Amino acid sequence: MYAIELDRLTKYYGKTRGVEEITLAVRQGEIFGFIGPNGAGKSTTIRMLLGLIERTSGTARILGHEAAKGNTALLAEVGYLPAEVQFYPGMRVREVLRFSAALRKKDCAAQAKSLCERLELDDTKRVETLSLGNRKKVGVVCAMQHEPRLYVMDEPTSGLDPLMQREFYALLKERSAQGATVFLSSHVLSEVQRYCSHAAVIRGGRLLACGSVEQLGHTGAKRVTLRGVGAAPALDGVRSAVPTADGVSFLYSGAPGPLLGALAGLPVADITITEPDLEEVFLHYYQKGGGPHDDLPA
Repeated sequence: MYAIELDRLTKYYGKTRGVEEITLAVRQGEIFGFIGPNGAGKSTTIRMLLGLIERTSGTARILGHEAAKGNTALLAEVGYLPAEVQFYPGMRVREVLRFSAALRKKDCAAQAKSLCERLELDDTKRVETLSLGNRKKVGVVCAMQHEPRLYVMDEPTSGLDPLMQREFYALLKERSAQGATVFLSSHVLSEVQRYCSHAAVIRGGRLLACGSVEQLGHTGAKRVTLRGVGAAPALDGVRSAVPTADGVSFLYSGAPGPLLGALAGLPVADITITEPDLEEVFLHYYQKGGGPHDDLPA
């Protein structure tokens, strides 16, 4: 069963495109990465998914039900962390947490206490005195304390220091192991590679690729590093060439025969061929000219 199902989800602001025909499905219990640079359409997609803004066309279902504006019963099963968290001024952290729990008509005191301890959050502080990182922690606790079935996290680790990022992901992995689903929007590719089982890539409002993280990382391209050679061979399939201290490194997506033939006449002192990391693969999509059929499966 799927926790999230989007079918040709589209949003236009007048004549300006927000996102167009986003189609993907997220299985229950998995941690799913939604990857794209700033302005790619990640937050717009999430807001339509949660019914916070009206869609232009297409459908969105969460936990087996149509996502629609004002569906408070369905949203009670969701823990949402926006990219930028805002709170009423003058309130202490513990008051914000109680207020959030009361909106869902649940007693979350025990969970709130445990989460604050793990995230090293002082619940006696007033929210307006908190640093960016501590405000983000308050948002995390608000999203997690009612133990929802679905977590929708929009750029969740911005502002958190490395130790708190590690604790945050430990919490997500625990909730996922208990059966909850996590939909994680991020532009930090290393996080997606480390923690997500499946991911989708969005750029310019369009979905470019969707699949398992392992599948997305195996594109047929190889990272080739040569010693003793100052430039990459002039072959189709060679791109992203960068000089090294004693040679050159580049991505190659062609057949091995032409590459070996081109290298045979060069003064190559050493050669290393490896799989590119996920960040290299996705950064290719973010560059001008990347498209839904360039290297990654659509």
